[in-house]
Amino acid sequence: MSLQLALLVNPAARGGRTLRLLEPVARRLRAGGAELSVIVGNDATDALERACTAVAERPDALVAFGGDGLVHLAVQAVAGTDVPLGIIPAGTGNDIADALGLPCKDPVAAARTVLRMRTRPVDAARVVAGRADELFAGVVCCGFDSRVNERANRRTWPQGMGRYLVALAEELRSFRPIPFRVTFDGQEVVEREAMLVAVANTRSYGAGMRVCPDASPDDGLLDVMMLDAMSKTEFLRVFPSVYRGTHVSHRAVSVRRVRSVRLEAEDVVAYADGERVGPVPMDCEIRPGALQVIV
Repeated sequence: MSLQLALLVNPAARGGRTLRLLEPVARRLRAGGAELSVIVGNDATDALERACTAVAERPDALVAFGGDGLVHLAVQAVAGTDVPLGIIPAGTGNDIADALGLPCKDPVAAARTVLRMRTRPVDAARVVAGRADELFAGVVCCGFDSRVNERANRRTWPQGMGRYLVALAEELRSFRPIPFRVTFDGQEVVEREAMLVAVANTRSYGAGMRVCPDASPDDGLLDVMMLDAMSKTEFLRVFPSVYRGTHVSHRAVSVRRVRSVRLEAEDVVAYADGERVGPVPMDCEIRPGALQVIV
């Protein structure tokens, strides 16, 4: 009996350039005996509704063909069901796929992984911020990085990563450390000024920034990284080390492992897996083994 796969596609991934990869991926899946139903939404809300409808029909897997944002959307559709999630990395940022050991530079190789249908349980986490109540698989960011996201999302030029680099330079000029109140596991409370706080289920975000390099997607815990207040000069010196994960040895960096965390701050918006969630205060709680992912 052939595999029944629902293929969720983001036509805007990499500025639309990813679409040229769709045909060889679909051809490889069909050659491996899969029957495909392709899902393309008019917007994120429509795509999620279509994905949930597809999952209700119990395919063998829901396969996300795109980047972390599309994986984030797919997680909402499959969590709490027995339908596994497949990932074919094809976005600007593929940090979740990378953390799971999936081939991030060869979508056809990722399609072959899907066809093997070998699954493993992976944690997700619930995040509640503003009116939003959803799950994430990767990293939630709050502070300097989320403000950069806010600026980048308001820009129409340049495209791709250039938009974020421009937004980063703009935000750095006006940024001031933020007073955070952080509650770990409902008990210990820390109050301090920080540049940012990241809550991680996997190790990296932003196309390779290893913000919590030791985070594991199946340990039943969240890694919380705080970067304390520092001068802009020091911040610029430390920032590049996040791509190697060596920033965690800096005296201003602390990492805690918890099951839940609450963040409170003024004028801060939370982003999860690169997608806007809502304004802080924010609550996060781990959901061990909430997902079955094809790896």
